Amino acid sequence: MGRDRTEPGDRDGRPLPPRLDPRAGRPPRRSGTDVAGPRAARPVRTRTRRIVVAARVLAAVLAVAVLATSGRGWYLFQVAEASVNRTDAIPTSGNDGTNRSGEAMNLLLVGNDSRADLTEAQLAELNAGSDSGANTDTMILVHIPADGSKASFVSFPRDSYVEIPGYGRDKLNAAYAYGYADTPADAPETERQAGGAQLLVQTISSLTGLQIDHYAEVDLLGFFNLSSVVGGVEVNLCEAVDDRRWSGAVFSAGPQTISGADALKFVRQRHGLPRGDFDRIVRQQIFIAGVLRKMLSDDVLLDLGKQRELVEAASESLTVDRSLDLFQLASQMQSVTAGDIQFQTVPYVGDDTDDAGRYILRLEDTDTLHDFFADLSADPAEEAAPTAEAPQTVTPEQVTVDVYNGSGTSGLAGSAAEALETAGFQVGTTANADSMDYEVTEIRHAAGDEALAATLAAAVPGAVTVVSDDAAAGTVHLVVGGDFNGIGQAVDPAAPAVPVEGEDARTAADTTCIN
Repeated sequence: MGRDRTEPGDRDGRPLPPRLDPRAGRPPRRSGTDVAGPRAARPVRTRTRRIVVAARVLAAVLAVAVLATSGRGWYLFQVAEASVNRTDAIPTSGNDGTNRSGEAMNLLLVGNDSRADLTEAQLAELNAGSDSGANTDTMILVHIPADGSKASFVSFPRDSYVEIPGYGRDKLNAAYAYGYADTPADAPETERQAGGAQLLVQTISSLTGLQIDHYAEVDLLGFFNLSSVVGGVEVNLCEAVDDRRWSGAVFSAGPQTISGADALKFVRQRHGLPRGDFDRIVRQQIFIAGVLRKMLSDDVLLDLGKQRELVEAASESLTVDRSLDLFQLASQMQSVTAGDIQFQTVPYVGDDTDDAGRYILRLEDTDTLHDFFADLSADPAEEAAPTAEAPQTVTPEQVTVDVYNGSGTSGLAGSAAEALETAGFQVGTTANADSMDYEVTEIRHAAGDEALAATLAAAVPGAVTVVSDDAAAGTVHLVVGGDFNGIGQAVDPAAPAVPVEGEDARTAADTTCIN
């Protein structure tokens, strides 16, 4: 893919060595090589004095921060910059604003299921079948707050039925394909891929109500390479699986370490799992969590050779937007631990079929989704905001109450009125409400009558207080609902809300078993 670079060089103004110069292009992929075999031997290169000194510092302090701030860390990121692909993934419209440097970051992480770069031997070993074109079967929104204190990974099932800008409702994984196909066929391949990425970004932005700041795409072989470099990823299966026919996944129950071809089969399996694609999403999250645990472990932090291998493996399989600063990203996340990384799935309603009879997944409504992602990206300072002071009250004699029965129980308005008078309140009208199906007791009042409403609310603990145009100034309405137990008695507690499917979350430190 195209690259956007100025004259590269180190921080002292010296040019990079040819092997790190991004103008030299991306090294060709190895062809016809056994993907499970060892990496080809490389000639030993002499490190500069700057790198040696930085390496000693890294080994001494045993911290990720050094990798992000030392000369060695800077050097490794120059290696990454020389290999990583760049693309125009961030659209100029349909995604409010541009990169917000120094603030919270929303990054769209995409797994591209293209097999275009795999040899026939690799396709056979990975059980990857034939090239299926521009498929994005893995879509994860990564939210990183400005202080880098945590990271949230939210997965989007590929069959989510969503609104794709300009194309109407369709499965989410069609967005990239539409954008790719809508780009002129004679355009360069990098331009067509950028068109797919931009439409996917616009779709996710509309779906979540968030601005997508950055884009990162890893190809199929990237899963394979990454797991091999870190020495395998630990997973824990509740039951043994045998999916030889489709993904090729065959694993025993219990904790085990997987890498290479097995890792790819693990994240691709969906047949034979209780929840199909949902369990595959959990597999993907568990795999990413395992890689992150390895990257944050001393085995990687203290192994400079493994660090370089990891950077090379990741960058050679990675495509990012033009403005993503890899060094800044690492610096922002340098204090994150496995327990600070949370994985969850976008809230959904359930399975369904569309008009064509295809399987789809219905997501929650737009307001619910936007609230979910607003909470995800809420400023911690806002979450810790002080609770508003309780409203002032007056004496019951100063409060006139109109009582309405909405409970369905005959005579309840009259008995409530009598109890209010006994408690010192002034009672005006008693009547039936506009409906007898009120489950919750309400206290309605005009704007400015908060003190009157608060006084009545103290006599009916748990009742819902709302501002209403129906209540005349100076008079409060009590609408008795099915939860009402009498004046001076708390209403019945509301039934606990049924959790929305997809809200369950786990951290990268969680190693409990999965399907």
